[in-house]
Amino acid sequence: MTNKEEKTMKAKNKNELLGRIEERYEKMSKGQKRLADYIVQNYDKAVFLTAAKLGKVVGVSESTVVRFATELGYKGYPGFQHALEELVRHKLNSIQRMEVTYGRISQSEILASVLQSDIEKIRLTLGAIDQKAFEEAVDTILNARKIFVIGIRSCAPLANFLSFYLNLILDNVVLIHTNSSSEIFEQMIRIDEKDVVIGISFPRYSMRTLKALEFASNRKAKVITLTDSVHSPMTLYSSCNLIARSDMASIVDSLVAPLSVVNALVVALCMKKQNEVIKTLETLEEIWDEYQVYSGDELNQVGDRMELSYEEK
Repeated sequence: MTNKEEKTMKAKNKNELLGRIEERYEKMSKGQKRLADYIVQNYDKAVFLTAAKLGKVVGVSESTVVRFATELGYKGYPGFQHALEELVRHKLNSIQRMEVTYGRISQSEILASVLQSDIEKIRLTLGAIDQKAFEEAVDTILNARKIFVIGIRSCAPLANFLSFYLNLILDNVVLIHTNSSSEIFEQMIRIDEKDVVIGISFPRYSMRTLKALEFASNRKAKVITLTDSVHSPMTLYSSCNLIARSDMASIVDSLVAPLSVVNALVVALCMKKQNEVIKTLETLEEIWDEYQVYSGDELNQVGDRMELSYEEK
């Protein structure tokens, strides 16, 4: 292996941005090297800065900063800044993440900015997701003896949502309750090669979810992951990876794109099991009606006010 190949290999094992900087460093101008040195040592500060401010801090022109970003292979400074965010979001605590967000969004722009960002994440997910992996996930779930679903902390709502709808389609779904690591393994104690576990985790990645996937893999069970990157540690034990973009929005991670993938998974399974799903829903409608699960109350306009009218059986 040549020196160039060794450097390229090392760069790939690092964060993408740091890898690009290291790979191109020797050919950079003096100004670009100053930028590179500052970013490597102070990326947690650089992420807050516009191109003009970054240039001022380092002592180069704004145009030098923009050229630096372009020569690293990014679409201008916005693309470079997004790569910086990817680098720091795995390392920032909640307070610092708030500062990153509030440093770039004014109060009046919050609604439009967050919604537009979510739209962009769905668009990027659509463009990058592996259709073959998606279809493999559907087939794996349909052929499994038992389906285990696990998602911890902020990913718990996704796991609950997925397991709720899987239960309407299939009768072999287990939502793993995650109060402690020992309880996770106790719930999975009989898992084997006939079963599948669906692990959902986004930064900060859950070590308990990772250990659950490792346990399932060691027992020869099939592992499906829903995570944000092929570089996610969750992919270490999975044979089928569903990748959805997630990014920081203040102290919360946007899980809009992952939820869209979950929706698509549920719809695809419904299409495969149409007759069974229709029968289940017909039975449920009868049960809901008999036991008055859903209210028959209606709101009616009476003059200038709203009143409840009650449906009589």
